Amino acid sequence: MDPKIKALFLDEYEVEGAARFGVDPEELTFIGGFQNFIYSYQRENRKYILRFTPSTLRTREGVSAELEWVRYLAQHELSVSVPVNSKEGKPFELIDGNGISFYASSFTYAPGRKIGYPECLGNPFLYEQCGRITGRLHELSRSFKPTEASKRHTWEKNEYLLRAADYLPQDHLPILQALYGIKTELAAMPVSTEQFGLIHGDINVGNFTVDESGELTLFDFDECQYSWYTEDIAIQLYYLLYVFGEDSKPERKEQYELFIEHFERGYTEDGRQMPRNWKEQLVLFLRLRDIIVLVGMHRSWDLSQPDDWTRDFLKDSWTRITNGNSLIDGF
Repeated sequence: MDPKIKALFLDEYEVEGAARFGVDPEELTFIGGFQNFIYSYQRENRKYILRFTPSTLRTREGVSAELEWVRYLAQHELSVSVPVNSKEGKPFELIDGNGISFYASSFTYAPGRKIGYPECLGNPFLYEQCGRITGRLHELSRSFKPTEASKRHTWEKNEYLLRAADYLPQDHLPILQALYGIKTELAAMPVSTEQFGLIHGDINVGNFTVDESGELTLFDFDECQYSWYTEDIAIQLYYLLYVFGEDSKPERKEQYELFIEHFERGYTEDGRQMPRNWKEQLVLFLRLRDIIVLVGMHRSWDLSQPDDWTRDFLKDSWTRITNGNSLIDGF
């Protein structure tokens, strides 16, 4: 999280937000968050999430649109962490602060458990489940009609793209130049209901749980935006491949092929079609994700003394980005 935002979140905001949802602040357990402040709490033997979103990150309309989208998915039987109204029946509450405000919202806690590294790697059943839930989400995206007052931003207004120059060091001009080139390529891509719509925007092993039967539950739709459906696919692939360094390309290639085969099998279940030209588009969106991850690291992490993995990743991603390559070049 941006250290400046973290310093502005006072204990009194946590107390007020909890009260708006009928929660005793002492029942809250802080569980982290990359862009938001996330807490868990229990009520009548059920577990819930309480989230505080900085007004510098999202607008009122943006938060409203996110929650409307998630409710729509839940109503159409997609397994998601469902929004919970406040005591006054509001989908979210505005907590006014000193120079910054926070939007408090609550959700049911996703059932099951998280699956991390290395358990998620080389897991064809998981990849098929990822394809199945992503395909269904994209199918629902095509039928979703948001209210005019609540609409999410499009890809070019993504915070990481808009503020990359603010977060990256001055010597990262080559990264900004590469980003400009990618944005130019994206702006020239065709936009149609077959390929483009409201996506989750950050599907990865940190944003879903797996129950005993292997079914997934998606949560954290804070990055949802209008973009090409292929971006939702590329993001999942990226986080399965970026853990492999440049000296592990055979393992990366094996992982890529396994994911593609089983993800496509799940996505196309019940007659669904993959987005047109999705395999060709993966390269572009993997390059974009490389830049977004790099920007996010500089925004939220202290990189003055990186560990070995972080140091190697920074070096490898710099080389890929500035050379116009992706994680799957040559496969």
